[in-house]
Amino acid sequence: MKNSLSTEATQQTLSILEKRFATNPHRHPNIDWQVIALRLKQFPEKLASLAEMESTGGEPDVFTYDATTDTYYFCDCAVESPAGRRSVCYDRAALEARKEHQPHNSAVEMATAIGVELMSEQQYRLLQSLGEFDLKTSSWILTPSNIRKLGGALFCDRRYDHVFVYHNGAQSYYAARGFRGVLKL
Repeated sequence: MKNSLSTEATQQTLSILEKRFATNPHRHPNIDWQVIALRLKQFPEKLASLAEMESTGGEPDVFTYDATTDTYYFCDCAVESPAGRRSVCYDRAALEARKEHQPHNSAVEMATAIGVELMSEQQYRLLQSLGEFDLKTSSWILTPSNIRKLGGALFCDRRYDHVFVYHNGAQSYYAARGFRGVLKL
């Protein structure tokens, strides 16, 4: 992935993000878009990551702010798991362990290439408090190392007006399972 965007792509991405920010104030009360825009201009590699999140169907938006570290957090806010990041297993080890019908990629590797991290369970639950997501799809989430060492991985979705956390073999993949990324700014 490129670390920066052309002038035209920068303006286009900022415009998309600003419009989404303004349309969804409930996701980020008391946060000023001008502060976000200024910071994005200072870190063009972060803007490039957001552009990649956008191009894979993520619809990134600010969803929280940590005042203790002065960090803004963007995440994929598409209603369903981003279409351009589905049908992937959990990580490289899972991909290599799969002998037949290997997926094209893994969630962890794609996230790294984009410049984001997988959502944690806590972040996923925070996102779900802001709306209803993954009603038809599911999303891999950051899996604790003790579960991963045993061959498993975690994913989440929302069904019956409840957020569920499940487990699967890390090498599994499904057309309706992708991942949601988190970008720290």
